[in-house]
Amino acid sequence: MLKNLNTFTRFGRQIGRNFSSVTATSSNAKEDITQVHDFLQEQALKENCILVDNEDNAIGAASKADCHRVDKKTGAVKLHRAFSVFLFNEKGEMLVQRRSVHKITFPDTYTNACCSHPLFDIENERTEENAYGIRRAAQRRLNYELGIPTDQIEPDNFHFLTRIHYANTGDGKWGEHEIDYILFLQKDVDLQPNSNEVSDIKFLKRSEIDMAVSRFDAPLTPWFKLILHHRLKTWWDNLHQLNKFEDHKTIHRFA
Repeated sequence: MLKNLNTFTRFGRQIGRNFSSVTATSSNAKEDITQVHDFLQEQALKENCILVDNEDNAIGAASKADCHRVDKKTGAVKLHRAFSVFLFNEKGEMLVQRRSVHKITFPDTYTNACCSHPLFDIENERTEENAYGIRRAAQRRLNYELGIPTDQIEPDNFHFLTRIHYANTGDGKWGEHEIDYILFLQKDVDLQPNSNEVSDIKFLKRSEIDMAVSRFDAPLTPWFKLILHHRLKTWWDNLHQLNKFEDHKTIHRFA
């Protein structure tokens, strides 16, 4: 179990070989996923996300690369399904991670515990009833990103609150456009972050959140900033009565 909850940790597991120095070497190569500087992140771009319309109806699939590439002509990014996990320990402290510099979208930024996508290619992650596909994807990604053993978190442990729709063009090449499922989880778990995904983690107290964010030496991801501004503090103040904040019908579109 993580012992020191109020200082940044700098530990992680390296998956396989150290691929961080892998680069595209051809000066005249086409602009595609082979231009990504990190092998593991490049491979992840080949996974297929679930495309949705504005009402979160599944309408097909596209690679993670296609779902995050900003269209040069229109500035648009394909709308797809995603989730954001907010993880709290039994003392009510919230885990914040610093995304690795290897990440394709919003590298080296602070965000909530885990942010990712259900995959079209994994059949049980396409299940929509009670957001079970999303829950299974969250279980998988918490294991991959933070090293949380899958037997410590079951799909039913997640509290599905609501959905938000947001878009951000990022660096102009890679951006986000998502229907984002908000999942809360309060449990003490074992952590072994994957250094290809996460560079630092920290548990924050509710009373410290504003000061802590003001002192971060890197920006927040746009979705974390949006949720923090509009809803997070209220939800955090009500961890033991989240049922009354459930809203599975509305897709919030914050300005």
